Amino acid sequence: MDSISKILDPMPVPRMYRVHHRIEGPAIHDIPREVRIQLSSRNAMANIRKGQSIAVTVGSRGIVNQPLVVKTLVEELKKADAHPFLIPAMGSHGGATAEGQIEILHDLGFTEEFIGAPIKASMETVQIGVTPSGLPVYIDKYAHEADGIVLVNRVKVHTSFTGEIESGLIKMSVIGLGKQKGAEICHELGFEQMETRLLEISRTTIEKCSILFGLAMLENGQHETAEIHIVPKDKIEEQEIQLQKRAKELLARVPFEKLEVLIIDRIGKEISGAGLDPNVVGRYHTGLGSGGPSVTRISILDITDASHGNGCGLGIGDFTTRRAFEKFDFAASYPNSLTSNVTVSSKIPLVMKNDRQAIQAAIKTCLLWDKTRARLVHIHDTLSLEEFEVSETLLQEVEDNPNLEVIEGPYELHFDKDGNLV
Repeated sequence: MDSISKILDPMPVPRMYRVHHRIEGPAIHDIPREVRIQLSSRNAMANIRKGQSIAVTVGSRGIVNQPLVVKTLVEELKKADAHPFLIPAMGSHGGATAEGQIEILHDLGFTEEFIGAPIKASMETVQIGVTPSGLPVYIDKYAHEADGIVLVNRVKVHTSFTGEIESGLIKMSVIGLGKQKGAEICHELGFEQMETRLLEISRTTIEKCSILFGLAMLENGQHETAEIHIVPKDKIEEQEIQLQKRAKELLARVPFEKLEVLIIDRIGKEISGAGLDPNVVGRYHTGLGSGGPSVTRISILDITDASHGNGCGLGIGDFTTRRAFEKFDFAASYPNSLTSNVTVSSKIPLVMKNDRQAIQAAIKTCLLWDKTRARLVHIHDTLSLEEFEVSETLLQEVEDNPNLEVIEGPYELHFDKDGNLV
């Protein structure tokens, strides 16, 4: 037996309960119909002329229903006799290569066959102006060559800072359209200056570019599409402030104030820009966020296949598994940290040989004398909070919360012969 096993094998893993989390919020059930209603009510196609080329921005996030939203938008643009095409608008993601960004889009469901429009990808940018403070402003070369641009993005709480403007159409106009150059400029002075830089650069981008309108999506706490908004070019900043407030109202978090241990099955770039959403779990890699539970130890068990080795977010945890470590691709992960100037996200936590040890290590180091009293929650990922597991020590808190209900338990966690959860 190795020395690590000698320390961890005696550590008891608590019995668990499966809990249903009631998360309320509106949901749109007929996505194409709602997109068409919004386009029509805002008269969004009024300024589109026959034969115009229209660049539609698509990011790297796994936004629910976004392929269907974009497919419907493309269909409506074609009805207006325009020639739409998609551009990957995702900063330095995909290893900061055009090929890597196309691969991300394909994995998210944005294929030319499904969408009905070509994808044009390049990391090349064009400088279109300079902000009043002297910051250069760049946009994707294909977007620059197009007759019009439609910004498509989800408006949500940012994973790294708090402000009136966080993640949405404005971010898409700066970091999405600006590719790696735009991302670097925005991140250069850290997240303390992020909102100021986003607003400053976006104002120049919106003034200088042929942006037609924005299509903003909001998700409820169950990560269903809650609202779709068409935002006129001259109202993007004003309306996004209101949409950001609404996004915060809809956000679901792990519903406990204090935990000793949080187990997360998987992280990935399609789940969150930070691999996991710090707003959900209360662990912030920049120190600028707030909200969520106070957690002593976090174990992250795996990286999604769709993340293509981008393990950004692994460093937010305290422990991980050899399985996740072997998936971690430096070339896919480090460009995000080198561009954003946030080094914590791509650090490697303590690597345990399997899931059991990653869980036991978190319990062992949770700063309680009686380890059997550790309050432990096990979630699949930060997009999946409708059901999760809790230790027996949290049972009273579950019973006291009208939005939580025990649906199974108690039971022992089951591990296979290699020590991984089944």
